[in-house]
Amino acid sequence: MSAPLPFTLPPAFIHRVQETLGEQFPAFLEALRQPAPVSIRLNPLKLTSSPNLEPVDWTDTGFYLPVRPLFAADPWWHGGGYYVQEANSMFLEQAFREAIHGVEDPVVLDLSAAPGGKSTHLASLLPAGGLLVANEVIRARANVLAENVTKWGTGNVVVTNNDPVHFGSLAGFFDVMLVDAPCSGEGLFRKDPEAVREWSEASVQLCSQRQQRIIADAWDALKPGGVLIYSTCTYQKAENEDNLKWLLENESVENVPVPLNPDWGVEKVTAGKLEGYRFWPHRTRGEGLFMAAVRKTNGKLHQPRRSRNKAITPATRKEMDMVQGWLSGEADYTWIRHNERLLALPDGSMNALEQIAGNLKIVSAGTEVAEIIRKGVNPLPGLALSVHLNRETFPVQEVEPETALRYLRREDVLPEGSPNGWGLVSYRNLPLGWVKRINNRANNYWPKEWRLRMDLAEALKASEQEDRLIHRT
Repeated sequence: MSAPLPFTLPPAFIHRVQETLGEQFPAFLEALRQPAPVSIRLNPLKLTSSPNLEPVDWTDTGFYLPVRPLFAADPWWHGGGYYVQEANSMFLEQAFREAIHGVEDPVVLDLSAAPGGKSTHLASLLPAGGLLVANEVIRARANVLAENVTKWGTGNVVVTNNDPVHFGSLAGFFDVMLVDAPCSGEGLFRKDPEAVREWSEASVQLCSQRQQRIIADAWDALKPGGVLIYSTCTYQKAENEDNLKWLLENESVENVPVPLNPDWGVEKVTAGKLEGYRFWPHRTRGEGLFMAAVRKTNGKLHQPRRSRNKAITPATRKEMDMVQGWLSGEADYTWIRHNERLLALPDGSMNALEQIAGNLKIVSAGTEVAEIIRKGVNPLPGLALSVHLNRETFPVQEVEPETALRYLRREDVLPEGSPNGWGLVSYRNLPLGWVKRINNRANNYWPKEWRLRMDLAEALKASEQEDRLIHRT
């Protein structure tokens, strides 16, 4: 006899899923009894070698871990070497590759982006010259999003803090729009007991209506010919296929098929002439997910207008000279001055940034390279964590696990042999951040809001597990 579930499923949910799955329903329940799989996605521009771990089928950079370690004890996690992400969500890679096929320098919107799993994935997949706008309506969550994007370090992301309706002023602007919509959360029942307690048939209907409203609010921002990628973490047809049918009835759209490998176990479903892809936990190693891609076939192209945000201006030659050599390939960037900070974005992105700044509230943009202090500049955390950092410009101090963890706790560590002035703390060849040595002391410039609050002894013990799982496997 199988063990009981660790939570009580709502009867209405059981009835509907049982009707949908038929003889597969016992296998579905058995999957919910098992621990949720643990998976990570590597940053391909920071970690160039693959660990000896089981890969996730639909992405080049995803891997399963045999157990869940205490990630906060791993400096690589803090330094953006990898992102802890649910495996099925990484299917976005397949849909996005289809969406940008043949598009040069795409401008992409992740409408509901916090905490940043899908945004960091998109940032890694963007071609050179592409730009991602990662948006979050709740300011506290937008700050978390900006932190994760900064740590990822690709420098091709603008984080904004806006309601979906605000994007209507950027009509015809985006080549791709991802709507990872708030939903009833059925696919997360195994991981989140609170989602089980909050579920009801009424909440499903409210979620469906909210999802339609979000799409409708932002729909004009998508170019004609642009692609909407729609996803939820629920099995509900009312939130998935029915919303595709609603879109088909109210807008001019066509299907964008995503190739599937039959061995993946992904279920293809139809909604009129549109397709969707459903992930069940008994058929794939991950949580519940639905994803679809549709192309907008009408509408108007964006008509640019000058930015109303005077805080964003092109950096002067003098300002750029102060950070000369700090980034590799300096000709590949657009340099911006924003609120006494020097930012670097993909070359040619000034026009797009002006449109974004003139219509949206920017939280962070590109690589934050330096803060302008009187007649000089100080390097910022975003530079240390950037994949574009020129490591030959600053002294690099490679440190052992204990010193790395002390640094992340914002202790004033003084790496042996470090010279006076600015130095870069690095762990296993992955830069973490800045210290500034002044004779016999050193100031720690790891941001206060990112400080590791874990007890040092506990963190050191936990880091040994990460070492076995990720670094030496």
